[in-house]
Amino acid sequence: MAPHPAVQAAIDLSAGAIGGAACVFSGQPLDTAKVKMQTFPHLYRGFIHCITSTYKQVGLRGLYQGTSPALMANIAENSVLFMSYGFCQQVFRLSAGLPNDTVLSDVQKACAGSIASIFSSLVLCPTELVKCRLQAMYEMELSGKIAKSHNTVWSVVRSIMRAEGPRGFFQGLTPTIAREVPGYFCFFGAYELCRTTFADYMKCEKDDIGVMPIMFSGGLGGACLWLVVYPMDCVKSRIQVMSMMGKQAGFLKTFMTIARTEGVRALYSGLTPTMVRTFPANGALFLGYEVSRKLMMKQFDS
Repeated sequence: MAPHPAVQAAIDLSAGAIGGAACVFSGQPLDTAKVKMQTFPHLYRGFIHCITSTYKQVGLRGLYQGTSPALMANIAENSVLFMSYGFCQQVFRLSAGLPNDTVLSDVQKACAGSIASIFSSLVLCPTELVKCRLQAMYEMELSGKIAKSHNTVWSVVRSIMRAEGPRGFFQGLTPTIAREVPGYFCFFGAYELCRTTFADYMKCEKDDIGVMPIMFSGGLGGACLWLVVYPMDCVKSRIQVMSMMGKQAGFLKTFMTIARTEGVRALYSGLTPTMVRTFPANGALFLGYEVSRKLMMKQFDS
């Protein structure tokens, strides 16, 4: 039998949290390289140079700067994202007068994922702000933009509260939402379409396609997301890091300033490590989500 809607929400929430944790552990060093290159595009020749320079300057710890808030960000984001994803699918069924167990089309699931991302943005923005600042702290101190500070999660949180108040945690919310809504349409759309293709080819249900097809589908979904929204993510990272120095310009002004003074290419700084990271990280995300969700749902099979 199908679980109660509240239990279903708890299952989606838990499975999303497990997937989010798997995503962070499999891709954090490359995410650090992405943020550094987005914020300081002229400081590094490429992502290999960025990783080796960080390792020489700070050691392995430098590549895992921001892991704690990244874990918080991904667990919070994916918990809310996948819970909202399930809820939005139910809303689609209700609005169309369909039974609760109706399987939606891939496009309908993509729309549900896109709407769900608005809710996840609200929990993602504060934690991602702290993560980005920690990841770019060394370069900010080296360039003299900020005084030397304690590179810990709580010191960054305290400095935001002291200088900007609670509203400061939502620096970059507009570009976060602008990134998430189209991005997650592509993310869930590509993921579901790829799973459907595998299921048709293997002549089985989508839930039974196996580990490697799930990971490949998740990686493809992540690649489609980043190719579409990367410039917006670059602007978001720039706003969140540079706001350490005081009031930062808004989304459109920052976007135009980067494009005018540094060129359009600067909006794609860090794309290589992002694309390298996306297959293992998003593959792990969906594998963690699908496997844990399937195990929990089995408890309600009649």
